[in-house]
Amino acid sequence: MVTRVATVAFEGIEARAVDVQVQVTPGNVNFVLVGLPDKAVAESRERVRAALIASGLALPAKRITVNLAPADLPKEGSHYDLPIALGVMAAIGAIPADALAGYTVLGELALDGSITAVAGVLPAAIAAYARGQGLICPAATGPEAAWAAADIDILAPRSLIQLANHIKGTQVMARPEPAVARQAGPLPDLADVRGQEGAKRVLEIAAAGAHNLLLAGPPGAGKSMLASRLPSILPPLDPRELLELSMVLSVAGQLAEGALTDRRPFRAPHHSASMAALVGGGAQARPGEVSLAHHGVLFLDELPEFQAPVLDALRQPMETGDVLISRANHRAVYPARFQLVAAMNPCRCGRATEPGFACRRQPNERCMAQYQARISGPLLDRIDITIEVPAVTAADLLLPPAGEASAGVAERVAAARGRQSARYRALGLPLVTTNAACPANVLDEIARPDKAGLSLLREAADTMRLTARAYHRVLKVARTLADLDGDDRVLRIHLAEALSYRSRIDQPSRAA
Repeated sequence: MVTRVATVAFEGIEARAVDVQVQVTPGNVNFVLVGLPDKAVAESRERVRAALIASGLALPAKRITVNLAPADLPKEGSHYDLPIALGVMAAIGAIPADALAGYTVLGELALDGSITAVAGVLPAAIAAYARGQGLICPAATGPEAAWAAADIDILAPRSLIQLANHIKGTQVMARPEPAVARQAGPLPDLADVRGQEGAKRVLEIAAAGAHNLLLAGPPGAGKSMLASRLPSILPPLDPRELLELSMVLSVAGQLAEGALTDRRPFRAPHHSASMAALVGGGAQARPGEVSLAHHGVLFLDELPEFQAPVLDALRQPMETGDVLISRANHRAVYPARFQLVAAMNPCRCGRATEPGFACRRQPNERCMAQYQARISGPLLDRIDITIEVPAVTAADLLLPPAGEASAGVAERVAAARGRQSARYRALGLPLVTTNAACPANVLDEIARPDKAGLSLLREAADTMRLTARAYHRVLKVARTLADLDGDDRVLRIHLAEALSYRSRIDQPSRAA
């Protein structure tokens, strides 16, 4: 007789159904595990054996064969421990075999029989609900699974004994409740920034339209300080965005105690990060920083210090909003709709733009050109807004703070994003919520300038040699400026400001 237990295998954030088949037959005493298991799955035999003994069950002196079907799908991770153990328990009669028929099971076993947390519970719960099944998962991840649906049947035991008692009816487990992450504290506020009114204005525009932003300026000008305050003016995640992001975090094992939060992510990897760390990959095709920043901000400080191939790997996800990771045995697609915010110095010494400063090695223009040449033109073409952040003077620091707080800016940003969401829903594009994600074929309808604006745009496109991508990005920024002003039409003044933010970072290289 073959006992079957349902579980899942992960491909990106997709949970594919896996059938755990357990057969106990007379023969040589052996525990055989087949179905393309990796090292962690193969080692589950010893964890299952120890956990069953600790729970008062001894494996029979027979041949136990466990098949993970489909057999041609690679199986990775420790979440197969619990379904294998329950399959063995059902095969030897410790629990009724039909008790597991309506459940998807995943969980890792400790040697004492307790069930420990695993990654990917939220996608597994959503997949189980879509198949009309309940879910059995570790107690630590029960609050995470409860977000999948209000009426999904969830069992979240702490140990094998507790689960067996529930199945036998001697102990009843309550359904876990969805958990909300406690906020660590207030976010850094824009009111802390002295001076830099122009940079604050640009930060508001970038937040309103989810535009990519590059801050360039000397060391100590406040570029990182400004970028760290961007989350304080961003609106909270809507339910769809929250679910998409939480599925990525769940697969990556970064949902602390199964609790979800509606704060947009802010990821700031070090400039020594590898391509696999930034874009995703590795032996198990794990999500990278671009996916962990989905619907949030990816901040790259000291942009030219990143390796050039790593930066160029960002170009495809910046356009498509997802990243495809292909390996010999893996092919995973992760969402990566992030807002890129970068900061850089004008040159290696950082003083090339300082009045009266002369570089000892070479002319300032050439020093700047060599440093900025580390960033490819195609990547710069994907940045919507570039601004020079000047050094803060002592007079600015001595004055009392007079800047606007983040709360007031956040209200204007939320109002502008509300106009954008309503506009795209009316056009039949419910998945588009910001101007940065607007398809190019819709721009003529929503961002067509007036007559004076068209004349300015035509002249600027020839003078600045705008590419087709840059042309569309100028229109998107202008549309955001109009939304901040509450205008239905894109006017010449909006286009003029959008063009002023267009990247001029290649001017030093032309001058050199």
